[in-house]
Amino acid sequence: MENTHSRRNVMMGAAAASAVALTATPLRAQDPTLHEVQIQTFNFVPQTVQARVGDTIRWTNYDLAPHTATAVEFGWDTKEILKGDSGEIVVTSDMETSYFCAFHPHMKATIEILQS
Repeated sequence: MENTHSRRNVMMGAAAASAVALTATPLRAQDPTLHEVQIQTFNFVPQTVQARVGDTIRWTNYDLAPHTATAVEFGWDTKEILKGDSGEIVVTSDMETSYFCAFHPHMKATIEILQS
């Protein structure tokens, strides 16, 4: 028996294979991003960081005085960051978004968690 392939059968098979390939391939989430915040002249720069869950935020201290980045309700904290040092956290979906410096409470900033 001779095996014949019509153009229509080949096209339908290709379309079906493509559909299977598309549904079998998981969608890749955006790669995590590193967000840099500078601590300078007793300010967090920028004062608002827009980040996604899984991103890392790094604070680097350019002041002579030590600082922290501490959640208002103390849910997370970078600990003391000395001049020239950095502290970081990974963004989670349930984390507090308002923070301040524990040594200098007038220093305040926020994290805006973006939806993926």
